[in-house]
Amino acid sequence: MEILWVLIALVMLGFVLLQLSRRRRGAVGLVEPGHPDAADPANYGFAREEELDIRMPGPDEDLLDVLDLVQRTQDYRGAQQLLAGTEAQGERRWQRVQAFAGAASLELRQRPGGVGETPGGQWLRVWRAEAPKDAGGAAVHAEFLVQQAWRTATPGADDFRIIMEEAKAACGEAALLAPGDPVPYIVELSVARGLGYSREEFEQLWLEILDRAPNHMGAHLAALQYWCEKWHGSRELAYSFAEAAAARAPRGSLLAAMPLFAVFEHLPEVNLVSGFYQSEVVTKAVHGALHAVHSARPDDPMQAHVRHLLVFFLVRGERWAEAMNQLMVIDGHVGALPWTLSADPAAEFAVYRALAVAGYEANGGSPATLPR
Repeated sequence: MEILWVLIALVMLGFVLLQLSRRRRGAVGLVEPGHPDAADPANYGFAREEELDIRMPGPDEDLLDVLDLVQRTQDYRGAQQLLAGTEAQGERRWQRVQAFAGAASLELRQRPGGVGETPGGQWLRVWRAEAPKDAGGAAVHAEFLVQQAWRTATPGADDFRIIMEEAKAACGEAALLAPGDPVPYIVELSVARGLGYSREEFEQLWLEILDRAPNHMGAHLAALQYWCEKWHGSRELAYSFAEAAAARAPRGSLLAAMPLFAVFEHLPEVNLVSGFYQSEVVTKAVHGALHAVHSARPDDPMQAHVRHLLVFFLVRGERWAEAMNQLMVIDGHVGALPWTLSADPAAEFAVYRALAVAGYEANGGSPATLPR
């Protein structure tokens, strides 16, 4: 009991000292819109909060056009053609599979069906029925089942395990239809986390992915979850996995940003350490991620994922100008960590964006001084 009171006292003392420190430094805070001291993100050409796209981390106009067509007509053939023309080993195919599966899952949640009513996501069921040998449809179906398990059931419960076992079988079927495609195995990484694969089973699955796409950033992010402390690993195992990926990353690869994701997954719930976001471990991971986005191909679809997470850490670390540089690239889309962990991703992103603008201007910045 005495230890508990000591901890409570430390938290209260830390809060008081933080407020005093902020007053001395003139720290940045948010004020009501329209207040004379309010910085206006619109001055930088940023999208309004209600215009932010929460579906994707960055632009993919081909996907959005096809997704709109499929949902409007309930005809799967546009999705089938888009996936057939997307490189199997590339990051974009994985993102598109996730997007189509997510759209079907969301439709089903909004329209579960009933007497005389067609359930949402019917186009995916028709796709599987009419084209059972289509590899794209099989991969989307497997990912759909995974998303349904996480969204509708509790991990460890019987219904969760039943859906995940079905997803595992669907992954196997999708893999048989496209032997060189890493996507079915990447989908199974989430199954492995949900069903609690042994480390030997997980390593076997991971080798299947490395054989097909050794530098796949999306696969590494999915695998990182398994090694995290909250699932089947530890902080040390997650850091080791991320640092090994960064160390072997080829030139121009975003794998150099993996340690930043490992740090994010193990952020302390209560931070009693002053300047945590300026600490050596965070600073090193941020620098690695900055180097990764600066050296990566401009059209790499995983860049947006890294830049969104950089905004979170740069704002927390009060590195306002660098945060603004990232916002100028990614603004408009918020379908990425850390915003998707919030019940309102657009609002969460808007808060960090407003803090970045306020901090930038408090230190002499303006729209005229920000590089375009």
